[in-house]
Amino acid sequence: MDPGANINKYFVQKLQMATKEKLRKFNSLRGREVACGEFWDAVVVTSADERQKYAYELQIKEKVDRKELPFGVHYKVFSDPPGYKIGGSSQRLPSASALGKIFTAVPLGEPLYQMLELKLAMYVDLPNHMKPGVLVTCADDIELYSIAEGERVALDKPGFTALAHPSPLSIGTTHGVFVLKPSEDAEWSEMENRTCLRFLHKPSIETMRDTGAVFQRRSDCFPLSDAEFVYTDSTYYVDFDTSQRLLGMLKEVAPLECEIDAYGDFLQALGPLASIEYTRNTANVTKEDDGLVEIRQKIFRLLRGMPLNVVLLNNSKFYHLGTTREYVFHLTGDDALKSELGVLSSAFSVGPDPKTDATSCVMHSVLKPNCSLGAGSVVEYSRLGEGVSVGRDSVLSSCWVNPGSSVPDGVFMHSLCVTQQNRSVFVTVAFGIDDNLKRCVKASASLDSLTLFGVTLEACVTFWGLDCHDLKFSGDVSSLWTACLFPVCEDQERSFSVSLSMLQAVLDRCPFNLPKDLKLISMHEALQCKNLKEMLNFRKGLYHDITQRS
Repeated sequence: MDPGANINKYFVQKLQMATKEKLRKFNSLRGREVACGEFWDAVVVTSADERQKYAYELQIKEKVDRKELPFGVHYKVFSDPPGYKIGGSSQRLPSASALGKIFTAVPLGEPLYQMLELKLAMYVDLPNHMKPGVLVTCADDIELYSIAEGERVALDKPGFTALAHPSPLSIGTTHGVFVLKPSEDAEWSEMENRTCLRFLHKPSIETMRDTGAVFQRRSDCFPLSDAEFVYTDSTYYVDFDTSQRLLGMLKEVAPLECEIDAYGDFLQALGPLASIEYTRNTANVTKEDDGLVEIRQKIFRLLRGMPLNVVLLNNSKFYHLGTTREYVFHLTGDDALKSELGVLSSAFSVGPDPKTDATSCVMHSVLKPNCSLGAGSVVEYSRLGEGVSVGRDSVLSSCWVNPGSSVPDGVFMHSLCVTQQNRSVFVTVAFGIDDNLKRCVKASASLDSLTLFGVTLEACVTFWGLDCHDLKFSGDVSSLWTACLFPVCEDQERSFSVSLSMLQAVLDRCPFNLPKDLKLISMHEALQCKNLKEMLNFRKGLYHDITQRS
């Protein structure tokens, strides 16, 4: 028998047991008062705007009222000021655009976990071994890790301390990579405390090699299958004094008029080999502004010489759920995550067992009899009428689907409540699962490069009985995100039905007479007038039905 296979099985089992214990510990804290030092003093969430902040606060209050979160914790939501954003619009995972990635469903728990609970569970051990400070983490990734018995992840050093995970070089090109100070200790362990010489932000493979960030796998003790690997970032800690210095700088430069990245702009300033050159590199910036380089250089000078401590979690996994394709794969087709985290194919849902492939996923939904779900499909926060069929690799989010409806393969459909002329109405957006919503064009002559389900937008509107001149965009640039393609309807069911008919017309290359009285809006515009309270009421109605019938 291959000894490497036994080693890998051993580490997988350790990861499973450690994850199960974290979930058990967090579940024991839900709905009860936590003692000082037992859990976080404050849990802070950032929102895109004031309306989303209100929705976040409503959701957190409901979680506390339902005893889904620990008591005695300050749960705070801070919204981005108008203009420059800490985060984007979740264009790569549109189902999270309105209500936020931190409230994305995860098929665990009763009631259903969302990313907020999962994050709190996976880091439930950290507060006991942390000096005053701030832990920074993202809402669209999952980190699982195990350490040896008796060891602890201690966040008690001055400056910054980051958690690091062994990853393939390809992952390093889209994340942060640590260049570590060489260690004289040749013995491998599940956790190592090391010093970082330099932090690389989304580097090329050539840069990783040139800077000494690449390590060779030792087959006798390392769970990663790749021959070469790098250590990538996920979560980091800032001690209290350093956070106060950063806050002091913010007061000096306020109001902030450029986009600052809490990972790239802070961590690249740390370590003895940090160079000011990164401040001029704007390749990964969403929007470049005149004052960006100047602010970056102020940050660099403030943090220069400060240590970047790294905790290597050698038996750990990092899963990114920031795109629709990633979300679908990890919840339906990723056997590793299923075994390590224990995700379910049906979580907090009711109805007769649908005719489903083993790799589909249903969450917080109500299904009527004779529904069928194809392989790789995800249904969340939805009502499916009798006999509804959902194709392979498709996503339904917050939808009310009429009986007998058939959803094709490879589509994403998401219903939103919006306010138009002081009335609550509905829109259902529909995209191909791999459509590029972020691709922008400026000239009308370039519109043929924008495709919906593989069909140019100009062709799409002709299938719907419209003229090419009827194609409008709601933003400064033309993209699928700003294309006014989706009808506004009086009720949620009709909204889904009309959008599905439009989608089917494009896929079948056949005409569909779109009712002339329907206004068309874009996903971008829908978010500007979103009615989050009504969207949450729809989820509350599902919650009521599920708890009453389960």
